[in-house]
Amino acid sequence: MWLVYICNEEEKVLGTEKAPGSCPYCGGIVQAMDVESQRTFCFLPLCFKTKRKYHCTLCSKRLVVYP
Repeated sequence: MWLVYICNEEEKVLGTEKAPGSCPYCGGIVQAMDVESQRTFCFLPLCFKTKRKYHCTLCSKRLVVYP
């Protein structure tokens, strides 16, 4: 239970852009976001990760791209 208060993960959006294609659920526009996540332990940063996440602007559903 103590780890909940000690560990933290913060996400910050670096940028957004329109992605090619459309949402398979509703046909809306897909938006790509570059997100930087930072994990901290006792206010000390452990690691930084940059990810690209996709979501639909119409139905707000998060989309997963499989390679």
